[in-house]
Amino acid sequence: MISPSIEKELQQHLSLLPVSQQRRVLDFARMLLSDPNRQVQLPISRGVKGSTLLAFAGFIPADELLQMKTAIEADCEQVDVVGW
Repeated sequence: MISPSIEKELQQHLSLLPVSQQRRVLDFARMLLSDPNRQVQLPISRGVKGSTLLAFAGFIPADELLQMKTAIEADCEQVDVVGW
């Protein structure tokens, strides 16, 4: 039995999608029904070419970049052995 609130929200979202993406949702639902225990991996969306991103070079001030670098080096290079 489908939850009425879920059905309503699905219908709202589906109505905003083009038919091609509505079909993808339908295919996804069919795939889940074929094997409910299957681990599903959603497709990876593709990004943009690096050359396109070059247009944004220099937008972050140098002092903010230094702050980011310092934070990454201080916090990201530590391993929490107990947390793993």
